[in-house]
Amino acid sequence: MSASRLLGEIADVGRDPKRGGYSRHAFDAPEQDLRAWFGERALGLGLDVDTDHNGNIWAWWGPPGPDAVVTGSHLDSVPGGGAFDGPLGVVSALSAVESLQENGFRPGKPFAVVVFAEEEGGRFGVPCLGSRLLTGTIDADKARALRDADGVTFAEAAAKAGFDPARIGADPERLGLIGKFLELHVEQGRGLIDLGSPVAVGSTVIAHGRWRFSFTGQGNHAGATLLADRADPMLPAAATVTAVRRLAHAVPDARATVGRLVPTPGGTNVIASTVDLWLDARVPGTATPALVEDIRQAAEAAAADEGCRVTVTRESYSDDVVFDDALRHDLGGWLGAPPELPTGAGHDAAILAGFVPAGMLYVRNPTGISHSPEEFAEAGDVEAGAAALATVLERLAR
Repeated sequence: MSASRLLGEIADVGRDPKRGGYSRHAFDAPEQDLRAWFGERALGLGLDVDTDHNGNIWAWWGPPGPDAVVTGSHLDSVPGGGAFDGPLGVVSALSAVESLQENGFRPGKPFAVVVFAEEEGGRFGVPCLGSRLLTGTIDADKARALRDADGVTFAEAAAKAGFDPARIGADPERLGLIGKFLELHVEQGRGLIDLGSPVAVGSTVIAHGRWRFSFTGQGNHAGATLLADRADPMLPAAATVTAVRRLAHAVPDARATVGRLVPTPGGTNVIASTVDLWLDARVPGTATPALVEDIRQAAEAAAADEGCRVTVTRESYSDDVVFDDALRHDLGGWLGAPPELPTGAGHDAAILAGFVPAGMLYVRNPTGISHSPEEFAEAGDVEAGAAALATVLERLAR
């Protein structure tokens, strides 16, 4: 079945009536429905499906074994995300397997399609959580203690979904099976529009991380408290938001964003007692921590001016990633020298690249928009991406 038709099968799962787009988060009902759908589709192709103790789903074409060729992506989304970010890589992998089977191909190496858990961090705040747990690049106790907006821990959500929280953590045996990993993803930018190509090979992922800034002041009555008597954490939080843009402008090719701000208790006629905001910062090379330090200093100064305090917690960070040179060379040769693209978006492939040869393929997005309902890919480009994936998987798995 075509990748486009497979996307159509899940088009109504997890629609967000408030934000638009889709909200599909780790172990919530829509994501569980997508997991079940993937399992059914994989079984229909004769694949053997199992789920590891971190919630990642594996569909094996033949017996599992070392030096495996693995492809896949994720099914979760950001709040109000688009239809393609994540699912495109999953449906393209299933479509590629079906195409290879119809052409009589049988892999000479172990082969699997994988769906990683909580790639976006939309529920528990840490991106690529499933692949970080697999590789041991996040502490298992830290992961178990992560909380969603309702106070539910990752351990509690995993247990409710049928996983043993005590087994969450590094999985060297599973990781050791992967010989090469390849992820197809919708492009999250406008590079391919200008280059006139439906498909590109990934080259690099720039360094990026997330930090929580927690401002503490004095909660009080909005009408009865004079301005001179306030310690309102909303003011240094707002000053920090504007400082993020100002300071990032001074750093070449920096991207810094505050996309979430939560006041407590959150009443219209209440001076907040605390305000939490989350910073996403991405700068090529080694400059991300320095930019964050400048932002931290600005936040501390603004908090002091208002008689408030601020604490800064790093929630995740990844250095620059350069995808495997030999694999990139092979992908380019097999696909007729498509363009190579860097990206500022994080991916599971970038986490795995520190442990196994990993690569990426991107499919053109004519809107240039991602993490939004306007994210898009033309049906012809979707099929071109799935065909390209099938071509390279056949070469890799011989």
